[in-house]
Amino acid sequence: MNQQNTLLWQQLIPGGCHWSGVIRRGTTLRLIDITGGANVSVLFYNQEEKLERYNMADTLKSQHTFRLTQGHACHSDMGRIFCCITADTAGWHDTVCGVSDAHLIQQKYGVARYQEHRNNMFRSGMDGLLIELAKWGMDMRDVVSSINFFSKVTADAIGHMTFDTTHGKAGAYVDLSFVMNTLMVLTTAPHPLDPKASYSPGGINLELSETLPEADAQCVKIAENTRAMLNTQHFYCGDHHA
Repeated sequence: MNQQNTLLWQQLIPGGCHWSGVIRRGTTLRLIDITGGANVSVLFYNQEEKLERYNMADTLKSQHTFRLTQGHACHSDMGRIFCCITADTAGWHDTVCGVSDAHLIQQKYGVARYQEHRNNMFRSGMDGLLIELAKWGMDMRDVVSSINFFSKVTADAIGHMTFDTTHGKAGAYVDLSFVMNTLMVLTTAPHPLDPKASYSPGGINLELSETLPEADAQCVKIAENTRAMLNTQHFYCGDHHA
């Protein structure tokens, strides 16, 4: 982390695994691609009211973008902001391709079950998300379009999408500065368009620190983000931390 940040905790998430936890507003979570080629599929929910969740369509149209990077915010379906992307050395994060399911994993890589392969089993992104959501009393009905951090997908003039196999770099990181108490659910299973023939997803490090003053100033340069930030502050108007 930046030497001015106070590191609160860190955790390794191996490739093909999953994780969930509550990230408090006023903190910044850094996702680090350890060896290059990682894919981190992420969902966000309002910890106080989990019916409020990340909205891909509002996030993209309000910021006139197809991908996310530094200066963008992640919007909820209630017109509020979960977090701002306040640093990004990867430069491009996929927003539209979703996650792999068990059928896709079997079709691309074959079968490796826990009974025979233990931690080297082949996990799908959907299975990972559902396992974590179940820990919070949620299920398939709560799955929405995810963000795929560290994955770059481009589209041509007729909408054909291409996965960029050269994009993932070892040590790349992205900082998410949270302005809402957020349940974050993630999986490090392969991106559904990743053409690699073998099941070899990359792992990530998570590092949580205190958010530096004015860290989110970049994202509120966008008019819709300013409005959404005010909505988020109003949600916490009775809280002396607002």
